[in-house]
Amino acid sequence: MAATLQTGPGAVLSADIAVPDRDRELRFYSRVLTTGPAPFWREDLMNSLGIPVIGLGERVKAYAELPLQWMPHIQVEDVGVSAERAVALGGRVLLRHEDDDGESQWAVLVDPNGAAFGLIPVVPPEAIPSSMTGPGVESTGRIAWLDLTGPNAPTTRDFYRDVVGWSVEDVEMEDAEGSYADYALCTADGTGVAGACHARGVNEGLPPVWLLYLPVGDLEESLARAREEGGEIVRVRTTSSGELAYAVLRDPVGACFALVPG
Repeated sequence: MAATLQTGPGAVLSADIAVPDRDRELRFYSRVLTTGPAPFWREDLMNSLGIPVIGLGERVKAYAELPLQWMPHIQVEDVGVSAERAVALGGRVLLRHEDDDGESQWAVLVDPNGAAFGLIPVVPPEAIPSSMTGPGVESTGRIAWLDLTGPNAPTTRDFYRDVVGWSVEDVEMEDAEGSYADYALCTADGTGVAGACHARGVNEGLPPVWLLYLPVGDLEESLARAREEGGEIVRVRTTSSGELAYAVLRDPVGACFALVPG
C-alpha cells in the first residue's frame, strides 16, 4: 500500500464524514487510532504531527442528506468539469460550493453505486508541510490506501477513470471460482492510490463504499478497543505467517473503514 501524501490530479490527502452523536464517535476513533508506544494519531484526530487528515463533523441540517460514509477528497484539475462527467455517467452531486465567479471550489458526489466522495482542486505542493513528505512519514497518521468494492468493478473503474483521470493497472486475483482482475487506480506518475474491487474473493460481502485504510501503532489493541467502544469487526486478514495484515471495521453509527499496522 502506498501512502497518498502527494499533490496533483488523482491524489488524496484527506477525508471526512458528518456523524450524529459526534462526541461518541470522537471517543471511538480517538481510542481506536491512538494505540502503540508512539501513536500515529492524536486524541483530537489530528495526525501525530498535528496536521488534519481525517475530519469528523457534526451532522447538522446542511449535511443531513449526506451518506454515513467516509468521503475521500480527490484532487482534480477542474471540479466543475469532473462533476459534470460524474453526472453524465450516472453519479449525483449532493453538495457544491462555487466562488463569486461561479467556479466550482469543491463538490460532494455519489457514484452510480452510492459511494460518496469529494472533489477538490489540486493542492499546491507548497501547501503540504515538509514534515508530511520527508523521512519518517510512514510513522505518521495518513490515508495509506483506498478501496471500493462493488457489484461491477469494470464499471466502477471506468467511472473514476473518466471523472478523476486515474490510470488503471490490473491486479491479478484468484478465488474458488478461478482467476480474475481487480484494478489499481493510479495518478499520472503511476502511483497507486486506490483499488476498484469485485465483490468476490477476499472482498466478498464488503459494503460498496470507499474504505479508508488508516495505519495504527498496534492493530490488535485497536481492534480490542473498537469492540469495547461499540464497533464491529467486519473482516480481518492475516499474512501467510499469521500476522495481522488489515481489518475492516464498522463504527458505532455504521460507517465502515479499515486499519492497517503502521
